[in-house]
Parts: sequence; C-alpha cells; structure tokens
Amino acid sequence: MAHDHHHAHQQEHRHGHHHDHAEIDWTEMAPLLEAGAELYSSLYERALAWLAKQQTDPGLVVDAGSGPGVVSCLLAETFPGARIVAVDGSEPLLARARDRAARLGLADRFSTLAGELPDVLGDLDYPADLLWASRSLHHLGDQRAALAAFAERLAPGGTLAIMEGGLPTRFLPRDIGIGRPGLQARLNAIEEEWFTEMRAGLPGTVDETEDWPALLTAAGLTHTRTRSFLLDLPAPAPERARAYIAATLTRTRDALAERLDTTDRDTLDRLLDPDDKASVHHRPDLFLLAAQTVHTATRAL
Repeated sequence: MAHDHHHAHQQEHRHGHHHDHAEIDWTEMAPLLEAGAELYSSLYERALAWLAKQQTDPGLVVDAGSGPGVVSCLLAETFPGARIVAVDGSEPLLARARDRAARLGLADRFSTLAGELPDVLGDLDYPADLLWASRSLHHLGDQRAALAAFAERLAPGGTLAIMEGGLPTRFLPRDIGIGRPGLQARLNAIEEEWFTEMRAGLPGTVDETEDWPALLTAAGLTHTRTRSFLLDLPAPAPERARAYIAATLTRTRDALAERLDTTDRDTLDRLLDPDDKASVHHRPDLFLLAAQTVHTATRAL
C-alpha cells in the first residue's frame, strides 16, 4: 500500500493503475507522491491536530499505508512522545520514509514495516494507540474484514482514524476558454468508473456501502467523530502546485486517453503544452481545492 494515500493511491487509481505493487514502478512514482503529500501538508497538519485532541500521548502510532513517509513524519511531529511505525507494501517507498525521518531528526523513534495490509499488522511488536490509514482501505478487497483486522491491532482505548471520502479535487474553472466546458467534471466521472472497475477486480472483493461510521461500528469500535479538511490554494496557483497539477494531468491523459473523446484529448494536450498560454503552466485562473474526510473510532478500554 502507499500513502500519502491521498497521493499514492489517488495517483494510482485516478490514473489507471492497478493496485498490484508488481505493476507499479514505485521508484518512478515516489517523487510525485512526495510532491503531492508535501503540497497537501497543511491539510494533513490540521487533520492531525484535530486528531491529537482525541488521542492524547499515544505510545505507538502506526501509519498503515505510509508510502514515502511524508505524513508518517507529520505524525511524529504531532505526537513527539510516540514511536512511529510506517507500514507499506513497497520497500523503495519505505526507504524514502526512513531517509525523510533521518533528515528531520526523527530516526530514533521511527521504524518501518514492509508487507501487505492488513496481515502485516500482525508483525507489530505491540498494539497501536493510534492507527492512521489514509486512502489505503479502499484498495483492500474486503474492507469490512480489513477494518476488523485494524481494530484488533488497537490497544484498549486506542483510536483508528481512516481518511476516506471527501470531494474530487478541482483546479480549473468549469469553462476554461478552450474545448468544451466541464472538462474536469467529465474526467472525474471517468475516474469514478475506473475506480469501480478497480474495486471489482481486487482479490476477495466484497461490495460494501461506503458508510464508514457504520463499518467502524461493525468492526467492534465506537465511532466518535467525522470531519472534513480543506486544502484551498486560490488562483493564481503557486509554482509547486502547477508542477504537481501538470504531472497529475499528464498521468491522467496517458492512462485515460482511450476513454476520452477527441475534443477532450486535444484540450488536455493544450493544457499540458508549456508553450501554450492556455496551459496549466501559465493560466492565471489555476487553483487547487480539495476536501478530505477523516472518520475516527475507539476501542473500548
């Protein structure tokens, strides 16, 4: 698995990649995953500050699906007394997580665990006081069973926090002056179709109503709170946001091209042409607006 799950698997599923690690070059993906997670850091920081009011002074914090460790390190900074374990199926991404922790002076209480969720959580030395899973759950075929496995790895009084749901990220107005209005809404619809197909193809997949509080309750936990967090980078977007949007749209075009009509493909080509003043590299109306939802639940004492 990978996280900065909003970025790893959003990049993975938004741009047509299957969940199987063998099919993804994580070394190639890592810079984009890191850039995305860093861009979203203010959203994560607000979410973790909110979480810290619920789960105070945890001893062990597990990032289930950590990717290159951007959010794992934010967890370490949010909970300075905690030991952090970053869990992921990709060793190259975990190596980057360890490097990041070392650069930030966190290595003495930061470790990694390689393996597939949820089974790898059985290798933890002791139960987690806080288990964070950002957009990793929806890449597991049986989400109900996975939540039960997550719950089993919580210490009494421990908290499970999952980031699932929210709204599609937007960065362009409805009418961008080229092509047909509504391009991004059409891309979102295609991505939703692809996501449904991805879920259907997962091993042991089980259809599940995405009522996360109900699923947390079914896992034997007590649902406590749900809240959404906003990332709002208004136009004109800063350069790092432009670079990330360009990279994201490039992967969208490459992965979904056969599902787009000619007009929308041509529009994407113009949006990605650095020499075109209508491209995301130059547009004054480019922004980044995202909303991500966190659900929390606790295990009884």
